Amino acid sequence: MKVLDLLEEIEEIVDTASGFPLTGKIMVDAQELLEIVREIRLELPDEIQQAQWIKNERERIIAEAKKEYEAVIADAKRQAEALVENDDITVKAKLRADELMRVTEETAKQLKMSTYDYVDSILYNFQEKMEHLNALYFGDMFGTIEKTFNDINETLASNRNEIKEMAYRTESGQDEILPSENEEDPDSERD
Repeated sequence: MKVLDLLEEIEEIVDTASGFPLTGKIMVDAQELLEIVREIRLELPDEIQQAQWIKNERERIIAEAKKEYEAVIADAKRQAEALVENDDITVKAKLRADELMRVTEETAKQLKMSTYDYVDSILYNFQEKMEHLNALYFGDMFGTIEKTFNDINETLASNRNEIKEMAYRTESGQDEILPSENEEDPDSERD
């Protein structure tokens, strides 16, 4: 990871710099440090793209889970309609369809929860790394970079909160996967 290499280079410059006795201060080449900081700025968009990829992957996984859910529901409806001919079979089919619906909803919920946990752990690890890098290398000397890290951390925290809110809604049953038959599909008005 290029950013980590550049940060190690800054650390090496600081470790090998000449010091002023009794002050704890060191003398470093400002141009050299500023050049490394510029390179870090150029590399940060790659890190942000990785976070975007994680978000896109989360959306893809949720979309796949929804498609699987819809396929299972459609299959359950087809099976139920085929068994309607006999009352006893109809009752059994309804029970089976209800069971399939429950299992499917539980599976979709578990898939969502797993996705939320996975994305949250990646965001949390990335957030921890950013906070660690900020604390170790920048401090007061690089106010501009500190602001950038803080903005990224706020975005990550916001994303984590969004994931946790979605997980909470899913866990508490407030998150509807499919609109009910009485509700209109909001996408249908756009067609």
